[in-house]
Amino acid sequence: MSKIDEITREKWILETFPEWGTWLNEEIEGEQVPKNQVAMWWLGCTGIWLKTPEDCNITIDLWSGNGKRTHGDNKMKPGHQMANMAGCRMMQPNLRAIPFVLDPFAVKHVDAVLATHYHQDHMDPNFAAHVVKSGMKTVDINGKEIFVPFIGPKKSVEYWLKWGVPADRCITVKPGDKIKIKDIEIIALDSFDRTCLVTTDDTSENREELTGICPTDMDDKAVNYLIKTPGGNIYHSGDSHYSIYFAKHGKDHEIDVAFGAFGENPIGMADKMTSVDILRMAEALRCKIVIPIHHDVWTNFMADTNEINVLYDMKKYRLDYQFHPFIWEVGGKYVYPRDKDKRMYHHRRGFEDCFEHPQNIPFRSML
Repeated sequence: MSKIDEITREKWILETFPEWGTWLNEEIEGEQVPKNQVAMWWLGCTGIWLKTPEDCNITIDLWSGNGKRTHGDNKMKPGHQMANMAGCRMMQPNLRAIPFVLDPFAVKHVDAVLATHYHQDHMDPNFAAHVVKSGMKTVDINGKEIFVPFIGPKKSVEYWLKWGVPADRCITVKPGDKIKIKDIEIIALDSFDRTCLVTTDDTSENREELTGICPTDMDDKAVNYLIKTPGGNIYHSGDSHYSIYFAKHGKDHEIDVAFGAFGENPIGMADKMTSVDILRMAEALRCKIVIPIHHDVWTNFMADTNEINVLYDMKKYRLDYQFHPFIWEVGGKYVYPRDKDKRMYHHRRGFEDCFEHPQNIPFRSML
């Protein structure tokens, strides 16, 4: 049979996706985190993999899905949060702009699965299915072997339960709750994700009416996290908008690295923090490093991180900033505090072993 005869659409999909195969899975598995350090990988959107010296691995907002795949009827559901926020009905053109860098079904070990909130690009049924079906286990603070827990606010837990995650593996958290796993401590903090407040369960024509109703359920819908590790304290703000209460978190907790959901909001929309907001958040949190995320994933919210650097350089002396931004790339590794002075990431360029072996060229002058 010829090669052409063997090729099918299904064969192409299986051989192509995820685009990085198990490259990143293998890198994370093989990473030996030094004492007093913490390693992190950006998985896309607000997805973070975090690993410690005691081999504690947690994921926050891991998601391997996609956005729009067809124009359909070119209409958004009337009760969708974006429709509620802006009173629009045209289809949101949110196409996924980045590759899948991690194979969720090739993960061999994780100690906890965390979600900041229940929007579709922050929770992953594929990864949940793999963790549950594989019987993946960890140990609690008493050294007892347990099944890997799923940790999140009430609405996230409701989604996990609906997908089939056993109830005894789900841990509902609200601001102030603390959970210890191996050599880390997870602290749930207030979220400022106002888009969550205009998200309804019914997105159909029979949408839930929000007009004139004061929302009271932010703590049920979303949380931020402070992850205390041997290498430093990591603050994950989920999809939070800017809030002056960031300053309270900064006063109550020592924060080394902070992640913020950055993006270029389309006209009529306020769903992501702007470059100014990212700098204000970092200043309020009193963190040492601020890292913008989420700007990578949606074609209609993509933003230029150079804007953050330009504004930072304009304001750092006048406002006496005690932090600096770090511009990351999806799939990249960041080790804190080892990499604390870095400002921008570049994937490994390779060819470190050039000229260590005999060349196979006609003439050296070719070079």
